[in-house]
Amino acid sequence: MNKNGAKISDIILRTENLGRTVPAESSSRVVIDSISFEFHRGKIYTVVGPSGSGKTSLLRLFNRLDEKSRGEVYYENRRIAEYAVTDLRRKIALAFQIPYLFPGTVASNLSYCCPDQTVPDDSSLARYLKLVGLEEELAGRDSEKLSVGQKQRVALARALVQEPDILLLDEPTSALDPGASRTIEELITNLNNELQLTIIMVTHNFRQALRLNGVSLVLVDGKLIESGDSKALFTNPENDLTRRFVKGELR
Repeated sequence: MNKNGAKISDIILRTENLGRTVPAESSSRVVIDSISFEFHRGKIYTVVGPSGSGKTSLLRLFNRLDEKSRGEVYYENRRIAEYAVTDLRRKIALAFQIPYLFPGTVASNLSYCCPDQTVPDDSSLARYLKLVGLEEELAGRDSEKLSVGQKQRVALARALVQEPDILLLDEPTSALDPGASRTIEELITNLNNELQLTIIMVTHNFRQALRLNGVSLVLVDGKLIESGDSKALFTNPENDLTRRFVKGELR
């Protein structure tokens, strides 16, 4: 048990006094400021806050796309620095805000993330495409001919091919219209239910966090100011900065 009574085996990712400082014009800027948090296996987490609050910066520290300046990140109770970077990024996969796909077919994009980079067989392709709500027939389509929503789903399928334990999502609906956004939200919920994935998603929209119905972390100026059940947190926030964010006073 940890100090909060949770079983260590239930905690898949945790941070201790995690911080990142980057050079600025005249001095330096703190983008993540001493964040300590525990992420439990199989839950959906949303990282919410105004622009420039450090949401994406925090996500990038979890699989070492950026390096911390202080503190620690633990995955499966081991410091992430103890894992080979390639292995870590297969277990903690990231889908970016803009769905970058490689030239070629959908199938070749999925094969890029297979351990041996071989094209998955038809049944595997069908499974991964089905998981993200796409038809098997899309496997042979040129990635450049897909809609933005389809590209986002292929990017998710490409991350899932690695069979990660944790899926990191950086504002995956920011480029989509409201209807397509709701479809992706449903997909995220289904992936969490079907695969028992731990999902950590960045969003600037607290209403989206409410719809996903998980646990939310509110960041302002690199600090974790409040966290908890999304519905309780945004319905009755305890922190004044959270209240101001919900009212639209912090953007």
